[in-house]
Amino acid sequence: MLIVAGLGNPGSKYTGNRHNIGFMAVDAIQQRQGFSSWSKKFKAEIAEGEIGGERILLIKPQTFMNLSGEAVGEAMRFYKLAPKDIVVIYDELDLPAGKARIKTGGGHGGHNGIKSIDAHCGKEYRRLRLGIGHPGVKDLVHAHVLGDFAKADQTWLSALLDTIADNAGMLVKGEDSQLMNKIALATGGKPDTEEPQAKKRVAAQSHIHQARNAAQPKKLPTTGPMAEMLKKMFGPKGD
Repeated sequence: MLIVAGLGNPGSKYTGNRHNIGFMAVDAIQQRQGFSSWSKKFKAEIAEGEIGGERILLIKPQTFMNLSGEAVGEAMRFYKLAPKDIVVIYDELDLPAGKARIKTGGGHGGHNGIKSIDAHCGKEYRRLRLGIGHPGVKDLVHAHVLGDFAKADQTWLSALLDTIADNAGMLVKGEDSQLMNKIALATGGKPDTEEPQAKKRVAAQSHIHQARNAAQPKKLPTTGPMAEMLKKMFGPKGD
């Protein structure tokens, strides 16, 4: 079983906030993947379903962001799961809008929801960070995260959420690089490629080629003053 938790704040006044992109992502999965209706349990709204043969519990903590770990931790303990059985989806100020990154473990980066989950669940869970951009000035951060997405954001936001929902199977199976490529293509970015490895292979082949060339004897000149001198030195002796 896997818990997929989206972070946000409960209540209609927060629905469109950038801080609620985690809620938006699990809402999209619930709708696209045919999950049950939302019900209340574990201080949260939950929906149950199955993706790729894996039982999934979607969870939206209703404790407000700063206490998100209370809900996720309660669900984790109820089902006797470990941190590795949890995926948390949340907003990331330090990523450009529409970008996504996923990793296991790490620091909370000042995100109070993640700080709470670390305290209640441990740190070794998977984290899908969805970029909301930074306002550029620290004093504007609070208003930025608790502000609604602008109309201009809707194109990339819809593409991002649709891609996560359509490819939730990749999230469940741990096919993280494939999911990141799908998101990058959908939101107008460049997918990750094998280019660094390819460059290493080319470089290695180049070094081998150079070594082979160095090992081969150099051709001797057949014309000119140097050729004449070599003939006299090493050519066949006359009678």
